[in-house]
Amino acid sequence: MSHSKERKEKICLNCNTELTGRYCPNCGQENTEPRETFWGLITHFFNDITHFDGKFFSSLKYLVVKPGFLPAEFMKGRRAGYLNPIRMYVFTSAVFFLIFYNKYTPEYNFDKNASFIEMNKEKLDKFKAKAYETASNKQDSLAIDSGFAFLNKVALEDDKDTTKTNYNTTVAGINFKTGTTESKYKSKQEYDSIQLTLPADQKDNWFERQLEYKNIHISSKYGDDNSALWTDVSKKFIHLFPYMLFVSLPLYALFLKLLYVRKKRYYVEHIIFLIYLYIFTFLFLLLYFGVDAMYDKWGFGWIKIIKGILLLAGTYYAYKSMRKFYEQGRFKTFLKFSILNLLAFISLMIIFSVFLGITIYQL
Repeated sequence: MSHSKERKEKICLNCNTELTGRYCPNCGQENTEPRETFWGLITHFFNDITHFDGKFFSSLKYLVVKPGFLPAEFMKGRRAGYLNPIRMYVFTSAVFFLIFYNKYTPEYNFDKNASFIEMNKEKLDKFKAKAYETASNKQDSLAIDSGFAFLNKVALEDDKDTTKTNYNTTVAGINFKTGTTESKYKSKQEYDSIQLTLPADQKDNWFERQLEYKNIHISSKYGDDNSALWTDVSKKFIHLFPYMLFVSLPLYALFLKLLYVRKKRYYVEHIIFLIYLYIFTFLFLLLYFGVDAMYDKWGFGWIKIIKGILLLAGTYYAYKSMRKFYEQGRFKTFLKFSILNLLAFISLMIIFSVFLGITIYQL
């Protein structure tokens, strides 16, 4: 309830229904004075924020400590005390991708003249600093310097060998050389003119022509700068992750519908279950990223053990959620959980391939 002054007139301003209380029985609008003070706006703002926070954290508590509880409560109609799953999904996914995109900004370096040491200088500097910490005297330090100098020499010799070899990479039907993206055709017009001179059985079909057009476009745009090409591909690709999740949600719900067909649950029940599972996954990954950042900064071995424990705990949480929500025994749940993960993995590879093709097409 707001703290605005109630109108004396008992007619709803929204739908003209006669009122008997503070709220309209027809449309639900509160019967308050339409003029809003500045202080009233501020009050409403903070009331909405604290109301959201209260429901969010109470929902978060149940989401974490009681797997499968919130979707079960939602389907039973007990919803007033918890944040709506759609709102919770939008909020957590927004926070997750904001941090994810800030943490992961892909940059590639395929400079054939750059050594392994040059391309991985930051990481190797950390390893070298840690090695110095174990040195007890000047001879140990000199040995460390000699070891890294030898590594640099080996890497340079390996780089010289790889530049002599012609490596090809094929993505979505388009060939890229690992050092050049040059097409054998300089322009679309040149390609079309050559196609016209070929016999009918040797001409490319429509799909092959579209792939070659795209290859020509990419060659003209990036030339031999493969680093820029793959950096752009990666950046565009990871920004399609929210859309991949949107596509995967109804697909995984269909898998659950088939796995629990004898339960006679409605399709939307599986959707709700997955929404809550996705929310937990966002929060879990944020925690994992934090632990991973600690490991990158300090490199303690026990942090790596925590990362492994977290992965096991996240997997167990998903299994426990299925068991509690669908109310089946351990063996049946484990079997269906395994089948679901296998189907999810296969479908995810297909989704990734499709969206990678879309990414390249959009270059």
